[in-house]
Amino acid sequence: MKNYNPKEIEFYLNYPQLIEELEKAFQREYVVPARMHYDYKAKAGNGDSTLLLMPAWQNERYVGLKVITISPHNPTGNLPTIQGIYLLMNAKNGQMLAQFDAGTLTNLRTAATSALASKYLSRSDAAVLLMVGTGALAPELIKAHCMVRPIKKVMVWGRNFKKAMDLSSRLNFDEISVEAIDDLNLGISNADIISTATSSPEALVFGDQLKPGQHLDLVGAFKPTWREADDNAIINSSVFIDTREGTLNESGELLIPIEKGLFHPDQIKSDLFELCKKIKVGRVHEDEITSFISVGYALEDLAAAELIWKKDNEAMKGDGK
Repeated sequence: MKNYNPKEIEFYLNYPQLIEELEKAFQREYVVPARMHYDYKAKAGNGDSTLLLMPAWQNERYVGLKVITISPHNPTGNLPTIQGIYLLMNAKNGQMLAQFDAGTLTNLRTAATSALASKYLSRSDAAVLLMVGTGALAPELIKAHCMVRPIKKVMVWGRNFKKAMDLSSRLNFDEISVEAIDDLNLGISNADIISTATSSPEALVFGDQLKPGQHLDLVGAFKPTWREADDNAIINSSVFIDTREGTLNESGELLIPIEKGLFHPDQIKSDLFELCKKIKVGRVHEDEITSFISVGYALEDLAAAELIWKKDNEAMKGDGK
């Protein structure tokens, strides 16, 4: 069984190709059971950690399974929040083909999914990106968003300003400025795209801060009690999601205002299946505020793993191996 480490995964998954592959995947027929989600106590006083099991398959082609742990307290010990493995199997005979570092695979496919949504939802002239969060996913979201829109300026905000400065210093782009900011409100007021990837259980982005034409990319909250945007941000925007089953079971951004009677699931404009199949349209006018809520979907992992497996095997054939 082949083992793909983080560097190999990054080598095979360039964003333009991964975004294109995900767009095709959302047009195909995959079987994606509901993911299994278990909270457990990792350390006293540090809240719950989470075990996720995420299967998906294409009949007679591939079966994939992701096993990950999410430990929100890990950054204090300089450990990744997300850790685990992804297994790729031959659907015809059950043969174990490969395993992948799940943290790296998850970060890249998540960022590519957000960029895919941005193609449909953000303004085509979006030039300023605000990144809220400084974890391992943040630089990938920045890179992916810059692939689909003419970004000229990136602002990075984190609750720890030093981490925001460190992340900004690590990012080198031609003709794109990157700076750390300590005023989140100022960043929100100047951004065209606001991407959030934090473990905050409480809202950081508020509806009364938003301006016409902005796009919200809400990635961090994956529990029913967590959210990165408040009720008004959801109510005052056109809401799009990755999948209905996932967001309506796990996204606090939706479940909290739904429970309050402030939002109804029928108000969701579309999911990625409908957007990619051109059944529904995304942004309809320049002043529209759009929100994309992503809780993650096993189809994305399988499509990314398939792409790596295919490219690696093509490279081996080219080398005569």
